[in-house]
Amino acid sequence: MSAPTASRTPASAPTKDGRGFIAATSSFVSVFAAGAAVIPLYDTYRVADGLTNDQFSLVAVAYFCCAVFALLFLGRLSNHFGRRPVSIAALTLAVFGCVTLLWVHSFLPLLLGRSLQGLAAGVASSAIGAYVVDTAPRRPRWLVAAVTTAGATVGLSVGVFLSGVLVEFAPAPRQLTFCVFALVLIACAIALATRPETVKRVGGGWRSLVPNLAVPAAAKPHLPLASGVFVATWAFGGYFNSFGPSLAADNLGSHSPIIAAAVFASYMAPGFLGGFIAGRLGPATAQRWGMALVAAAGAGLAFASTAGILALFIGAGVVGGIGMGIATSGSMNTLLPHALPKERAGLLAVIYAISYTGSALPSLVAGQLSRSLSLPAITAGYAALAALVWMATLVWAGRKART
Repeated sequence: MSAPTASRTPASAPTKDGRGFIAATSSFVSVFAAGAAVIPLYDTYRVADGLTNDQFSLVAVAYFCCAVFALLFLGRLSNHFGRRPVSIAALTLAVFGCVTLLWVHSFLPLLLGRSLQGLAAGVASSAIGAYVVDTAPRRPRWLVAAVTTAGATVGLSVGVFLSGVLVEFAPAPRQLTFCVFALVLIACAIALATRPETVKRVGGGWRSLVPNLAVPAAAKPHLPLASGVFVATWAFGGYFNSFGPSLAADNLGSHSPIIAAAVFASYMAPGFLGGFIAGRLGPATAQRWGMALVAAAGAGLAFASTAGILALFIGAGVVGGIGMGIATSGSMNTLLPHALPKERAGLLAVIYAISYTGSALPSLVAGQLSRSLSLPAITAGYAALAALVWMATLVWAGRKART
């Protein structure tokens, strides 16, 4: 899921730039792909370096918190300093993250590298996402929305599978994986550097660092339920980020990096399909049906992790990913129509702050609990959270029907 793009101040009439769009889209996807590259190596870090599940959960928390920080405090910088320099800065942060991860033999380099990647993801979501919008062709109309909404999950899925292949089959996987992604990011930065700027630089850059969080009055009645949906669905994203490789190795019987990649991508990749389905449903219906799928998937994940059934676990992840796409898209559609154009950036900042927090806090709690509870028991806790939110959507629907 990607972050909002702020309104732009064009230097002249909008000029569509096909090569700029390709460069921006490739950069957007590559930042998130690099952010997933470390996931297939988690089992290696556990076995060779003694890292633990609670440390992996803290790493995930750091990634999400840094992304929230970048969204809230740095999200409007490209309006003032230009899309291109801020986009290149995001790519540079991602490169530094990859370089730091070259030296992981303990917890601290992993924490620092993932924190840099989280900052890069947050800045990229706003700056590179805005560059995508600025340079997108006018036809087909769905293209820019597809890139800005699905680019992050596509990047995560591509990155984790490419990394899984490199870890499984290539020499020196702990180094080669990050070298490959660093070179891709550098190539993207060079490509962006050759494209023209799309906005006029204006003053007020320092003032833009003050977060602009606002919920329109008409959207406030819908925010509590939407927040529950965002928290429950993004919590599972944090769950797969923190515990996916460990579950594959300890509970599902596979130490293969490619299987670890498949476990992670099972929930991330299908979100785009869920968003497509949600477009054909009313917002409230999408919330109910989407959360029903997420709750059912949570039960399936809990059972599969207890029974050690890999195929069922991946299948449940796919169902959950589709449900996540349906439910979150429906929740967006309950909120955004109530916001004026000038109010959208503030509302979206609130939405994404809630969502990333929904990933971070459950990961933090689950990581601490993993010291004394099994991963299947922790999975059941996530499933219970999804079931509670699903029931809340049913109660909310009943209240709306009586009014």
